[in-house]
Amino acid sequence: MEKRPFGNTGFGITAIGLGAWAIGGGGWTFAWGPQDDGESIDAIRRAVDCGINWIDTAAAYGTGHSEEIVARAVAEIPAGQKPLIFTKCSLVWDEKRNISHSLEPESLRRELEGSLRRLRVEAVDLYQIHWPAFGPYARDPGAPGLEEAWSALSEMKKEGKVRFIGVSNFNVPQMERIRPIAPVSSLQPPYSILSRDIEREILPYCESHGISAIVYSPMKSGLLTGAMTRERIANFPQDDWRRNSPDFKEPKLTQNLKLVEKLRAIGARHGRSPAEVAIAWTLRHPAVTGTIVGARSREQVDGFIGAAEFRLAPEEIEEIDRAGTLS
Repeated sequence: MEKRPFGNTGFGITAIGLGAWAIGGGGWTFAWGPQDDGESIDAIRRAVDCGINWIDTAAAYGTGHSEEIVARAVAEIPAGQKPLIFTKCSLVWDEKRNISHSLEPESLRRELEGSLRRLRVEAVDLYQIHWPAFGPYARDPGAPGLEEAWSALSEMKKEGKVRFIGVSNFNVPQMERIRPIAPVSSLQPPYSILSRDIEREILPYCESHGISAIVYSPMKSGLLTGAMTRERIANFPQDDWRRNSPDFKEPKLTQNLKLVEKLRAIGARHGRSPAEVAIAWTLRHPAVTGTIVGARSREQVDGFIGAAEFRLAPEEIEEIDRAGTLS
């Protein structure tokens, strides 16, 4: 599988990375419902067998459980084939698994020690601030504590506990605040046909400053896979966060499902799934180094892996853009 230069890290990463949010399992604030750990491990091993060479997780996913499952899966992979592991900090939880936010340097250090223990590694390949702030304040350029948090991550890098440092969900003013302290290797923003805001400022900024964009939710949390139906949405588990997402409700749902049919038609010309078309659309952008695709089973991996090598024709990109504008 093709590898792309990853910012200032010297790593080469595959166009697709495996996302480990959903494999955190159920019972926490941003869960996707119950998950079988055996299927999660099979999905990770299948992804690596297919050539994917990086996994993106976070301490908060399943309140530590996702990192533990990643460690169990990677432990059985031969040394020369082990993937890079990226994780995140700043979301913390209490004994009832309620999520809150902290950029306090001491809290970030405790998080790192917990991640190292759960992942069973001596150093994290990429350590990312998960959110600059929490809830409605996340996009506020004046989010407090960013400089102190970024300085703490820079010190962790100097100590050898993390190899490179990046951010997730930051906007341009927030990145401008921290770049003078230490280089930003990567940004992880949401990006899909249905979420294109980052094209205006964020992707051009990353491209001009040598920051790799590794985008998440290219299939809009499963909505663009081609497997989503009204019945399936109606039967989401009670702890699946998507039950409350406007994209999975009317009036947006009807238009979103029409877009899926357009992706299905384009994919049929090439023997590709709607999911592969949606992923390939994100990879067409020159500022996007890679896209994070979640999987809960080996079958889901097989359903999207072809997107890493699939290229859309310019006229097909125009078709998708027109359809996406109507959604």
